[in-house]
Amino acid sequence: MATERVARVRAPELVGAGGWINTGGRELTLADLRGKIVLLDFWTFCCVNCLHVIDELRPLEAKYGDVLVTIGVHSPKFEHERDHLAVLAAVERYGVHHPVLDDPRMVTWQQYAVRAWPTLALVDPEGYVVAQAAGEGHVAGLDRVIGEVVAEHEARGTLHRGDGPYVPPPAPPTVLRFPGKIAVTADKTFLVSDSQQHSLVELAADGETVLRRIGSGERGFTDGSAETARFAEPQGVLVLPTGELLVADTVNHALRTVDLVDGRVRTVAKAPDGVPLSPWDLAWYDNAVIVAAAGIHQLWRFDPTDGSFLPWAGTTVEGLKDGPLADTWMAQPSGLAADGDRLWIADSETSALRYAENGELHTAVGEGLFDFGHVDGPAAKARFQHPLGVAVLADHSVAVLDTYNNAVRRYDPTTREVSTLATGVAEPSDAVEMDGQLVVVESATHRLSRPVSPGKMRKINGPAMRTERPVTDLAPGAITLDVVFSPPPGQKLDERYGPSTRLQVSSTPPELLIEGAGDTTDLNREIVLADNIKDGVLHVTAQAAACDEGVEHPACHLIRQDWGVPIRVTHGSATHLPLILRG
Repeated sequence: MATERVARVRAPELVGAGGWINTGGRELTLADLRGKIVLLDFWTFCCVNCLHVIDELRPLEAKYGDVLVTIGVHSPKFEHERDHLAVLAAVERYGVHHPVLDDPRMVTWQQYAVRAWPTLALVDPEGYVVAQAAGEGHVAGLDRVIGEVVAEHEARGTLHRGDGPYVPPPAPPTVLRFPGKIAVTADKTFLVSDSQQHSLVELAADGETVLRRIGSGERGFTDGSAETARFAEPQGVLVLPTGELLVADTVNHALRTVDLVDGRVRTVAKAPDGVPLSPWDLAWYDNAVIVAAAGIHQLWRFDPTDGSFLPWAGTTVEGLKDGPLADTWMAQPSGLAADGDRLWIADSETSALRYAENGELHTAVGEGLFDFGHVDGPAAKARFQHPLGVAVLADHSVAVLDTYNNAVRRYDPTTREVSTLATGVAEPSDAVEMDGQLVVVESATHRLSRPVSPGKMRKINGPAMRTERPVTDLAPGAITLDVVFSPPPGQKLDERYGPSTRLQVSSTPPELLIEGAGDTTDLNREIVLADNIKDGVLHVTAQAAACDEGVEHPACHLIRQDWGVPIRVTHGSATHLPLILRG
């Protein structure tokens, strides 16, 4: 969060055509919240960084529960995220325990001049914006600023303590609640990650009969027996060659094993401190486990024999770039399936189907971060919308769980054609083929289903779409790119192991940038824009590491933000692009 208090500006009103969630039907205004500190969290439910922030804010909301009101402002990227029912489901799915304004037309986003997901804005008890920051990792700075605002307004008599406007909705009881991923045991039972209920469920071959539940059902991070162990929104599940079950414990950023005989849970790998890995899926490939590290746009490799857990593919830059595994860009890889020498990947934020083979990453279907749709046909023109899962079929074609199109699609690697197997499937997130049938995790209806009829394929030629956001006008030629950062009070840049900052710049199309692309440790850079390309996107990733000063065991914090800045190149426009990375 901002290291210095910004000039007080009257907060724009909260407007959203979709209405309010978690308020018991009440419409809120800033006048209703006068006397409270209001934290606006601009988010969209496809964005894993936004999900990180929701979890980061939980202890802060508990600490300041009688003076702080958090309001999520849902600002969609994908077309599916404009659906109010989908937003309602996401609020429950991710345990959002504060009011949410559904703003499908992004009116409030524009009023607050937001550029990126996620963004936080702090409004004081008199209705003035006092701080704003993009990205995750801001809790320490935010805690300090809220403490200052509490002291100031308590002294002035303008702070009102008491309950906020949050009204929890009733959750209908179901066996599964927003299940995520699925695996099949040697006994032909199903193991399903029951993500919203923080547990695993073993189902009989009918996909309905519960054989056992592993995990207490309470959010947490505890090893132990099947009854006492705790998970936090688990996703990927994989039966290892040893017979144990490996679990991607997503919000705990950890890998856990389950002994399928007695149900005992233990932790076998964890992300390094400060690395929001968010493991989303698992696959056995090349004699190891490949992990879809959605939170940092990479694939990691876990070797169960020696416990090593290291990056395997991707640079952490969010985007779509093929080539040698270590040099590639991905965007929230969320589904994995191995087939011989190929590892298939559902790269959700680029709405792409990709595969790793012989040390390189390739794109089978997909265009980029802002291109999506429901289009069948030749791979070069086909489009998905935020797919979360893949499954290899018996004929070696690939089933794509096209989550935000509510569809199951098929890619044929031989003909390079995409077709549709089923529609009307509520946010499918994974699938397995058993006894000639595709069993699908239909996440938004909390069940397993068999929606695909053998041999039934069709072609859908829906619209190809792009995410539209406010455009920044820049002049052709030299542009000064400034990422502004200073550590919070009481912290300093962590330079014990070399430079503490990093800046990565690229563009879509690549020809837009004549000079200035690449990776440096300086947060200021001159870039040169082509004169013959009129529009595109600048991809900017900045990060900085800061540690507490003057203490024996300092806590360290990594502040990071990815910007995808749509630009229009026009003569006479700005030659300076400032971006704020607050600590």
